[in-house]
Amino acid sequence: MTEHRTPRTPRTVELPGLSLAYRESGPADGPPLVLLHALGERAADWEPVLPALAPHHRVLALDQRGHGDSARPGHYGLEAMRDDVLAFLDALGLPMADLVGHSMGGAVAYLVAQERPERVGRLVLEDVPVPRPRPASPVADAPDGPVDFDWAAVRAVKEQIDRPDPRWLERMAAITAPTLLVAGGAASHVPQAGLAELAGLIADCRLVTIEAGHLVHLARPAEFVAAVAPFLDPAGRDDRAG
Repeated sequence: MTEHRTPRTPRTVELPGLSLAYRESGPADGPPLVLLHALGERAADWEPVLPALAPHHRVLALDQRGHGDSARPGHYGLEAMRDDVLAFLDALGLPMADLVGHSMGGAVAYLVAQERPERVGRLVLEDVPVPRPRPASPVADAPDGPVDFDWAAVRAVKEQIDRPDPRWLERMAAITAPTLLVAGGAASHVPQAGLAELAGLIADCRLVTIEAGHLVHLARPAEFVAAVAPFLDPAGRDDRAG
């Protein structure tokens, strides 16, 4: 009998210099799927779309560095988070996985797919930042009360999104994974024309717009699942992750 796991109990993996928390669900022998949350969120952010999102996958929802139950090392950035994902796959012995990333997590996902294209089976990018410079705006002071993330991560990640490395845009063509880009439509603060540009730069990419604003999987979970689940379904493909 196939073992099924629920996402309720956090697990921890020790990486060099960093402890990462994650939640695991789905069949233990299913193709792996890594979920990457937005800035200031945590793995539990995905629960409204589980298990319908990928019922046949072994789903691994990460608390990225500085977030949730993961360590707060004080060093933050999208490349560091990219390297965390690759180290996480190594630690679990996974040569390949599908990736789903929202906002900041989507930027981390496309950097992984650029850096190590052979390790990404399928890629889903939900209303991701477009790696083009944008006018900088000040970051508010840290709130007085406790939050589920290190406020230093906000400053570091926002600075990179405001002034991205030009290579990030240039290397979109390096992504070989079949890609689904989910745009949030007119109510999103992300430039939708930029998302259309990204879709044109990735060799095998389909763009779908769900008029939900930036928080697509939370505002319109049923529509999000209807778009993403068939794309991830291993039954209709021959590139399933191992």
